[in-house]
Amino acid sequence: MNITRSAISLIATLFIWASLGVSAGYAQEASASHLAASKRAIVATRSTNRLDTILPRMAQQAKAELIRNRPDKEAEITALVDEAAISLAGRRGDLESEIVQIFSRIYTEEELNAIADFYETEAGRKFLEQTPVMLREIERAAQVWSSGVQRDLASAVREKMTAAGLQ
Repeated sequence: MNITRSAISLIATLFIWASLGVSAGYAQEASASHLAASKRAIVATRSTNRLDTILPRMAQQAKAELIRNRPDKEAEITALVDEAAISLAGRRGDLESEIVQIFSRIYTEEELNAIADFYETEAGRKFLEQTPVMLREIERAAQVWSSGVQRDLASAVREKMTAAGLQ
């Protein structure tokens, strides 16, 4: 499974849980400095950057569906959906606030500052920039490795079955 998609799914799941009140066990409010550290870590790690595509993607899907039903009204539908999406764009801050809360529940203020400190360094920024490349290469290496292990396992099982007279 794509690790990036898994991370996005985890963030979305955490957001939904938080929205539904599943996090009620975390009754203690975070201090202003803890929330600030959470926000700083989120910015430094670029944890929410990919979430910026949610509303445009939803708008694109809405346009495609509506235009499929009324292709003769494409221009009007596009304008209406764009207008509606723009009117909802301000709600992106609500998602960011929820994620700040989630980070502050998971990490201590000191941990958040340490995370931000690292990702604000040249090494941290490079790590973020190179992570997609690294993950693709890890996935490719795992596929090659898996193919070799699968081949060798099948061969070893065949040999053992032959030796045991099961083949």
